[in-house]
Amino acid sequence: MKQLILLVLVLITAMSAQSINSPDNKLSLTFEISDEGEALYSLTFNKIEVIKKSKLGLELKDIPSFTKDFYIIKTDKSTFDETWKPVWGEVKEIRNNYNELKVTLAQKNIPDRTLIITFRLFNDGLGFRYEFPASKNLHYFTVKEEITEFNLTSDHKAFWIPGDYDSQEYKYTLSRLSEVDALKGNNVNEISTKSIFAKNGVQTPLMLKTDNGLYINIHEAALVNYPAMHLLIDQSKSALTSHLVPDVLGNKAYLQAPAKTPWRTIIVADNAPDILMSKLILNLNEPSVVEDESWIYPQKYIGIWWEMHVGTGSWNYSDTNNVKLEGTDWSKLIPNGRHAANTKRTKEYIDFAAEHDFKGVLVEGWNVGWEDWFGNWKEEVFDFVTPYPDFNLAELSAYAKSKNVKLIMHHETSASASNYERRMDEAYRFMNKYGYDAVKTGYVGRIIPRGEHHDGQMMVNHFVHTAKTTAKYKIMINAHESVRPTGLHRTYPNWVANEAARGNEFNAWSSGNLPEHETILPFTRLMGGPMDYTPGIFQIKLDYFIPGKKEQVHTTLVKQLALYVTMYSPLQMAADYPESYQRFPDAFQFIKDVDVDWDDTKVLQAEPGDYIITARKSKGKNEWFLGAITDENKRDFSVSLNFLDDDVTYLATIYADADNAHWEKNPMAYQIKSYLVNADTILKLKLVESGGTAISFKAATKEDISKYKKY
Repeated sequence: MKQLILLVLVLITAMSAQSINSPDNKLSLTFEISDEGEALYSLTFNKIEVIKKSKLGLELKDIPSFTKDFYIIKTDKSTFDETWKPVWGEVKEIRNNYNELKVTLAQKNIPDRTLIITFRLFNDGLGFRYEFPASKNLHYFTVKEEITEFNLTSDHKAFWIPGDYDSQEYKYTLSRLSEVDALKGNNVNEISTKSIFAKNGVQTPLMLKTDNGLYINIHEAALVNYPAMHLLIDQSKSALTSHLVPDVLGNKAYLQAPAKTPWRTIIVADNAPDILMSKLILNLNEPSVVEDESWIYPQKYIGIWWEMHVGTGSWNYSDTNNVKLEGTDWSKLIPNGRHAANTKRTKEYIDFAAEHDFKGVLVEGWNVGWEDWFGNWKEEVFDFVTPYPDFNLAELSAYAKSKNVKLIMHHETSASASNYERRMDEAYRFMNKYGYDAVKTGYVGRIIPRGEHHDGQMMVNHFVHTAKTTAKYKIMINAHESVRPTGLHRTYPNWVANEAARGNEFNAWSSGNLPEHETILPFTRLMGGPMDYTPGIFQIKLDYFIPGKKEQVHTTLVKQLALYVTMYSPLQMAADYPESYQRFPDAFQFIKDVDVDWDDTKVLQAEPGDYIITARKSKGKNEWFLGAITDENKRDFSVSLNFLDDDVTYLATIYADADNAHWEKNPMAYQIKSYLVNADTILKLKLVESGGTAISFKAATKEDISKYKKY
């Protein structure tokens, strides 16, 4: 009998601790049940502790929670390895290789329901999620809070922005976790619509660096039918706990079994470039559900947009401050003379796009309703089908078609998701009628239905619904003021870009973006998906347009070129006035040449908050482009070109800061030089303060070889 009891105890112990390794054996995940019946996990990298024992679970409303009294009733281990091709992306192919541990849990004294926790361990990190099988005692349920812990080993350095249910448009702060104060973050008062929920709250993706040189990135993947995850810091323990965005009742999620949460992701590396090269978040998303993907294409575009941010133009047609969507005779409003989206100006943009082979022209402010909506929390502001009197939509659509250019629709929803959902089918049919195949949506302001937040479950469902509906009408979507991306562009490849961060426009009317900003975003916001950052500003000092205007872009002109390579997006805007590019045609050539879809990407050197050097190979062509950017410090780099094809001589056209350039004192000084290079070449790059270097590599012709010198 004693032997039988001992055997049972051994079996119970074996069942309570389970481990898997990554395919390359560098990462190790352990799951166990504590003496109190709590679910715990831990993670190591090369035998170095990354996540100490941390709790897993969920608090439910009005029924027993999934937090304690667990025991394991089943474990399953498996291995998966495939290679898939994205519709567009940074690389031609992506390997999806992981080892999986699936743990089925029951709870003492709570019969007939189970919880499954699935762990997937990749070479670059861990993904895990909760799954709720349909069972006798679990049907409809409400999540009060998710109790997912990330217990860290020490007080790591963190690149963070305040936890906020409604905005990600903050400057980043670098500090120890113990020093985080979200209420005093960088210029929190600049954000008009914000909901900072705690002094110790931060957003994901959260980028961490340990004192022993490990890089850790915490985020989520496949955010569907669930609120976004923020993090609360226990600053005395260097511990993080998930915090979900609530609805107006304080509830977090409403689910019906079978159901599952998004994946919680922890990417780990001992060097910064490997963080940027990770495809873990994409691999945790489902494959594309769009059967015919032929209509989806990456593109560069220009648009009527920057002049409104600078202040020489306006979105609104008149300055009347009290209009209604129904019953207003728009033709009788007195024009303000500054309305930018007029027929004449739009034709100028179409002509410029056609001349320089840009596929799209975005026009903001074309439709009625802009006069008095901001700050008034109106529900029916826009109908998305009625143009202002000075915007001849039919004429412009025909004109664009004659020039082989596509107009890009703009739908500012005024954050009234209810109004947009009622009208979107009519709006998308309208787009189909007039030849628009892409739309930029916006959600500026407080959400309607009132009491909801940008990052809550309802709005997460709204954004996914919009992606599905636009796909039905063969329309690509670029969502601004959206929930931050979590890799869903794999599942909905027509969802080509998002904003969901502090973009380039902040340089036009606020304290601007810090010189380090663009060296942080790829390690934070862009981990979940591409960003429509709107680079390419050439006229750095904005008093050129409005005398006395103090704002400026906080980079050099050349750094703006380099952003086309370091800030990945299949949708890249040349954001300045066309007239600015006409003044600098030699620098504009790089924007014309640089690609937006890639066969390969190499992050050559990087350090979050300091610098990034990235090289990318064009889709289907033997052409490479390199971008290098730095923060407020000038830097010298040696860069090997061993990514180039062997036995091929390339012509490298180097766009560099002038020796006397400086982002604040002399930002528009640049130089362009061309050399012959090959895979053995070591380039010497000099970047000035908040400067950059942009390089195009094309196979050299016989004429090039006779004309240019070797580097």
